[in-house]
Amino acid sequence: MVARRLPDIAALDIVVTVARLGSMGAAARDLGISQQAVSARVRSVERELGVEIFIRSAGGVDVTANGMAVLEWANALVERAAQFMAGVDSLVDARHATLVVAASKTVAEYLVPRWITTLTHHSDVRISVRPMNSAEVVDTVHHGDADLGFIESPGSTGDLDGAVVARDELVVVVAPGHAWAQERTVTVDELAATPLIQREPGSGTRVTYEAALADSGATPTEPLIELRSVTAIRSSVLTSSGVAVLSRLSVDDDIEAGRLVRVDVTGLRMIRPLRAVWSSNIRLRGPARDLLDIARQTGRSTTDLSA
Repeated sequence: MVARRLPDIAALDIVVTVARLGSMGAAARDLGISQQAVSARVRSVERELGVEIFIRSAGGVDVTANGMAVLEWANALVERAAQFMAGVDSLVDARHATLVVAASKTVAEYLVPRWITTLTHHSDVRISVRPMNSAEVVDTVHHGDADLGFIESPGSTGDLDGAVVARDELVVVVAPGHAWAQERTVTVDELAATPLIQREPGSGTRVTYEAALADSGATPTEPLIELRSVTAIRSSVLTSSGVAVLSRLSVDDDIEAGRLVRVDVTGLRMIRPLRAVWSSNIRLRGPARDLLDIARQTGRSTTDLSA
């Protein structure tokens, strides 16, 4: 027995419309396509099924005996397909009623708020922002629990789609009373040998720092302490003799005001892309697309890396 392929649902819809209206021309006008296109799709369905559905005449079409059975089944399929799409549309509409954004801590604290403010100026969408580290953002978007993610790590994101929205620089900072604040320059080996106040494994800042040292042939020592918040690390450095590697976005104001001192590392600059990620199984649209566009437009001037 020859295995038959199920015709395209859109083609079956055309066949059902021809039968309902009684002619190819009437179906073409109803569907907004040419009569030639209607005729071609009907012939294609008949050829795929191996069943003559219509007898053509100058006055229109008549349904064959076998065509009656085919049309009954086709009509059921078309109706079920319409129900399926209506259900999917309701899910999509419900999901996009609230835009869920997963963002790495630095991006969530220092960039997402201004992006959202711009978005809400021309949209009444509800927005839920979930701060987490970059590895968790990738997992969250992979599992469909966020419409859009923003990460600050350079690694692979698997099969997610993505786009660079800005570039950021990591800098070494200490309090003014720290010994490094006097010279303001250390070597890569000195930095690698110093226990830092650091983010947890999986954070974009931690991944970027360790990758930069590895590229320079150095291996970082174990952290002095691990904290899950950029704000907590910044506060710890301000009130202790600790050393941290943080985004310029989070410490530029403190450096300018003299509350923190930037320490240069000879031969080492830690530049990283800030990226948006989303599922490759969907077409980014609506508020999610708008937010991505805003991030890309404003991100170009987010950090001046010439200094």
